[in-house]
Amino acid sequence: MKIHYISEKNSVLNHFLGQIRNVNVQNDSMRFRRNIERIGEIMAYELSKILPYKEVEITTPLGIKKTTQIETDLVLCPILRAGLPLHNGFLNYFDHAENSFVSACRHHPNNDDEFEILVEYQAISDLNNKTVLLLDPMLATGQSIVAVHKKLVENATPAEFHIVVVIAAPEGVAHLEEHLPENCHLWIASLDEKLNEKNYIVPGLGDAGDLAYGSKL
Repeated sequence: MKIHYISEKNSVLNHFLGQIRNVNVQNDSMRFRRNIERIGEIMAYELSKILPYKEVEITTPLGIKKTTQIETDLVLCPILRAGLPLHNGFLNYFDHAENSFVSACRHHPNNDDEFEILVEYQAISDLNNKTVLLLDPMLATGQSIVAVHKKLVENATPAEFHIVVVIAAPEGVAHLEEHLPENCHLWIASLDEKLNEKNYIVPGLGDAGDLAYGSKL
């Protein structure tokens, strides 16, 4: 799997990453959503550099200009609900893309720290021969992304598959490397230290879904 680390060089991306982590800033849910959206825009720009392009001619009021445009068909797929602000950022740049939606959540059948991933709601477009961008702010254990990837490719063969996360734990990256095909791309804005005993990312930022949309029962 090809891994792309976006925040290794200083840029405004690190400014927004700092704000979504900061306990004195992140509790403003509107600002948190907007910062995730801005991070999505930056990551969309970086990802766009490796997409296939074709040459075209554009008619201007004064003549003809040769340029390039994205050649592949894109499908954006956020994992609900935390992936929605990240999806908005990507959609701001890839406004011509199709969109699919999938939910995934941790289910604790014994009410302890052990869990399984439930992939329930699905609204998936035709993914055959298209470039799929799977969007999720947090890569903790990696089990949700593996489960969703399995669901998306059950009846389809995408041309390319990109996974985009804002914050990742090394354990999650290793899990994806073990369970996903080698031709997948993984885009990470920031790699953190570890998972704690409850499989939360440290130092992380907390629960991205709750910070964006409020606490759940």
